This record gives sequence, structure tokens and C-alpha cells, in this order.
Amino acid sequence: MGHSTERDLAPAPLTPRAGQGPRTPRSTAVTLALPAVPPPAAGPQAAPATEPPSATPPAAETPAAATAAGTPAEPMDGAARSRRRRRALAGVAGVAVLAGAYAGAQWLASSRVPAGTTVAGVDLGGLARDAAVTALDDALADRVGEPVELVAATASATVDPAEAGLAFDAAATVDRLTGFSLHPLRLWAHIDGHNEADPVVLVDRARLDAAALTLAERLEVEPVDGSVGFADAQAVTTAAQEGSHVAPDDAAHALASRWLVETGPLDVPAQPVPPAIGQDATDAAYAQARQIVAAPVVVEVAGQRPELPAAVLADAAAFEPAAGELVVGFDGEALHTAVVERTTGLLAAPQNAHFTFAAGRPQIAGGVPGTTLDADALATAVGAAALFEEADASGAGRTAQVDLVEQAPERTREALEALGVSEVVASFSTGVTADAVRTNNLRRGAELLTGTLVRPGETFSLLDALGPITPARGFGNAPVIVGGRLVPGLGGGLSQMATNVYNAAHFAGFEIVERQPHSVWIPRYPAGREATIFTGSIDLRFRNNTPYGAVLRSWVSGGQLHVEIWGTEHFRVESVAGPKRNIRPATVNVSTDANCAPSPVGQDGFTITNTRRVFRGSTLVSETAHTWTYRPDHGVACHPY
Repeated sequence: MGHSTERDLAPAPLTPRAGQGPRTPRSTAVTLALPAVPPPAAGPQAAPATEPPSATPPAAETPAAATAAGTPAEPMDGAARSRRRRRALAGVAGVAVLAGAYAGAQWLASSRVPAGTTVAGVDLGGLARDAAVTALDDALADRVGEPVELVAATASATVDPAEAGLAFDAAATVDRLTGFSLHPLRLWAHIDGHNEADPVVLVDRARLDAAALTLAERLEVEPVDGSVGFADAQAVTTAAQEGSHVAPDDAAHALASRWLVETGPLDVPAQPVPPAIGQDATDAAYAQARQIVAAPVVVEVAGQRPELPAAVLADAAAFEPAAGELVVGFDGEALHTAVVERTTGLLAAPQNAHFTFAAGRPQIAGGVPGTTLDADALATAVGAAALFEEADASGAGRTAQVDLVEQAPERTREALEALGVSEVVASFSTGVTADAVRTNNLRRGAELLTGTLVRPGETFSLLDALGPITPARGFGNAPVIVGGRLVPGLGGGLSQMATNVYNAAHFAGFEIVERQPHSVWIPRYPAGREATIFTGSIDLRFRNNTPYGAVLRSWVSGGQLHVEIWGTEHFRVESVAGPKRNIRPATVNVSTDANCAPSPVGQDGFTITNTRRVFRGSTLVSETAHTWTYRPDHGVACHPY
């Protein structure tokens, strides 16, 4: 196989291609006969050249023998020297004639491409230099612009020759085949034919290296690890496949040396890359997978024997790679669910500890542990039974024995006792109205609120504590303020709960996160220090910023709604209400609307500021001022016309 030649190599005399050696002449032979030059004369005493060695005189009597032994020969006479000179001149003249003939033959052959010469499959034999260049350019015009495909193992990729820094030099290629040269193989090529010659390729090394790096990445074949899994309760497997790696230098060499020399894709050597999980490991895991789903597994627990079918085992089992092997593991939580679903009353749920009130004081109830299955132990037992090698075809021996274990509640009695809920840290009460539905809404709200625990750092939401506010939860329709007017609304009156809870949190020193007063002042509430709620838009929220737990208690008695916060006193609070200012009197508005509903004149509008100072001992922790403006609560008089 030939190789393209980079341009920086100077045109060289024509030489046989690698592996061919000098070609043997077929029918024409040229012999260059040079006349022999006679040896120097031995003088008149020398023995004839035809005399046999046995006739040679003794060494002591022969001048030639003396010369051979180191004794100087006698000088030649003038005639002998003249004959020798003529013979030498004749030899030189003969050599000169032959050299001239040889040079002339080379000169005559230098203007044309040797017969039978092809380059990249293009026949140039016998063409003159310029014609050969034109023929080569025309014939290869399409090929030099075509993408080059490289193949390595099972991958292939293409690259544009120009982008890879490759260019064909037709003139340099022909110049290597023509031009004057005294090398005998050049003349022999013209006589005997030359066959295929290599093209001269110009190489931009930086671009070639960059393209080769990209090609090597594209020719890279990632190995495929063997895998085992399950489908429709049957074991399935993916065979391991070897990958391959291509060195960028090999890709570069293939492009630079074999472009245009070879047709079709260029083969690039690739190094095999073994998968991390080979076929032997895959086959071993596949055998295990088939055994897992070969029959059900029976779980013996607390006197019950639930049976786990192949589908459950397949869903719970998974093979993961580890140190070149596929290791099976079982999902304990999935098996836990499957066992519970196939038993009756197997587990006892734990009871979380919580606060209740007895005789007006907080008590801790619950905190009782339950029973459960240890998921890890269950997975280990089921896995051992499923892979039990001595089980017969009926599945005998595929039994997993497990025990119930104690399950502690999420909230224990000890955890609640450590919160320090021992005294009332703040309370607030307001009078209820004569509306029975409204009062019932407050009673139901008090039941839901009582026992609510706000841990240190937690944020309390009144809507979360009471909601959802629905008839199914015991709430009815009572007056609510909408757009400054009293209209029936579900859970009417719960804004009074918001006001009481807000004031209790206010005096406990908690951080108020969200609070909004009413639009008009209701005299049973402290001016500027009250709150309302509305599902989906207005909430009351505070954060317990003490190191102790806070437990809320609420009830209705003596015509009042009461709210207490129990914990451990941490802050001391001073609250000051400023004077009412910017007072705007409430008046009566006349309405001619056919659906007019008269209403009495309410409270005047005004602006007020309340200031709270929170102390820790004698140290002021925070001071906040809140200003609110109430609008006048105008009455309505209906006057039809």
C-alpha cells in the first residue's frame, strides 16, 4: 500500500514502492559495457601473462618477485610508458562516450511521465509535465473535496479534508515523476514502466491534530455493561459488549498518509475497552434472577403466613454493579407494604404524644409505641429465601421468618415534657354577641385550637389551625364584614378568635408575622390592636421566638371568648396605645337602590398607633409601632322615589 507524501519532502528520484523491490526486466535489457583497463607493465624481465606458475624463476632471480618482496622495480622505458598512456586515454574516452549517452537518455526522458504511471488511480503514463498536472487536477477535482470516512471497530466518522488541513499538490506530484535526474532507476522506469506513484499532500499540522482529536472522540465506542432485571415477573438480561478506543495520532496518520491513496473508508486501529460488568458476571446474575422468580416466598410473622408472588419479588429486587459483579438487593419498604397488604391486623400504629387540658391545665396524652417490620431485616430474610439453592421445584424451603419490632411515635412524651409547658404566659378575652350561630362558630374554633403546639422557632397559622372552614367541620353562616357591609358568611365571628389569639401572642412577646385589623372599628376590640381573617387572603401568623413550647387553649364561657398561651415566661411586654387622631365622623348615606338595606351609623373613622416594647429582664429586646386607619362606618337610609 502506498503513502501520500507531505509537501515539505523534496522531490526524490523514482524508487520502487515499499515491498516491491527492483522489478525484473521482461524482454528488453540494456547493458553498459566499459573497456577494461590493463594493469601496469611489469618491465622487460616480467614473465608472460600466459606462462604457467611452475615456469616462474626462483624468487631470488626474478625482478617481479623482488618487487613483491619489497625491492623497487627497475624503471620502464619510454615505449612502455607511451603504450600505457594511450590505453588509459582510450578507456577514459570510452567512459565519457557512455556517460554522455546515459545523460542524454535521462534528459530525453525527463520531460514526460514514465509509461504506465498512475497517481490515485489516474493514468499519467507518457504525458508531458504540464499535461500531467492538468489531467491530475481535473480527475481528482471531486475526490479532493469529498468527505473522508474513517472506520474503527464498529464506529465510523467523516471529516472534510480541508477542515482537517489536507490539500493535494498536483504539480509537486508530477515534478517527482519528471525532471532531469542521473539516478538509474529513473531511466529504468521509462524503459520498463513505473506503475502506481504516491500523491503529494500538503498538511496543516495544527488543523490535522485538531480534526484527529475530534474524530477519535467520535470513533470512541463506549462499552456496554451487562445488566439483569425483570419484566412481567420474568428475568431479562442485556448482554455485555466490548467498546473500543482510538488514539488521535492513529487517526491523524491515516488521514495524512492514506488520503487519495486508498479508495473507500480508511481503517484506523482501535484498542478494545472491556465493560465493567462482563458477560460471565451477567450470566451469573441472570441465573440468580431466574431463581428469584421461580416460585413465591412465604413470610412467617406473628402467626401469619403471607405469600409473596413472583411479581412482588421482581418489583422489589434489583441488581446493582459492585466490584465487577452484579449484586442483587431487595427494597425492604416495598416488601413491608406487600406483607401488610396480605395480612390482617398485623401492625399496631404508634400514638403520638400530644397536649390535652384537664381541670384547666395542660396534660400529655398518647406517646404509646406501636409495632412494625424492620425493612432491612425483612429484605435480608426474603432475599435469602428467594435465593435458597436447595429449594425444590415446588418452592419448598422458600420461607422467610421475621419478627415484629417496636415502633416509637414521632412525638414522645419525653420530648413534650422537655418543652417546658408549665404556666400561662399570656391570655386575652373579649365578649361574644347574642348571635347563636356566631357563638357556635367560636366554640367550634376553640375546640380545634385547644392543644395546638407551637414549637420553638415554628410559625403558627390560625387558618391552618381552624381550616378548612366548612359545614362538615361544624361551621355555620353568621355576619361577616365584606366591602364595609355586614353580610352572611361561613364561619362568621372567627375574626374575634383572630383578635384574641393576636393579643395573646402580642403580650407573650412573640414575633408577629402577619396581621390585618378590620376596616371599621368594632368597639369590643382594642382600637388598632385587633385582627381579622379571610380564607385564602388574610391570615394571622406569629413565630414562637422563645426556647420553650407554646400550647394554645381556648373556650367560651361567661359570655366571653377566652384564649390562653401556655409555656414558660420568657419576655416582659409593655404595650401603649396612642390617641385617636384624624377623626372622620360617620354619617348617614341615603340610598335609592331598590335592594337597599338600612343600617345604623357606626363608629367614626380615625388613625391610631400602638407601640409594643419587649424586654428580656431589664434589657429591651425590640420596640415596634403599628399605625392603622379606620374608615367611618356610615349608616344607610333607604329613600324610594
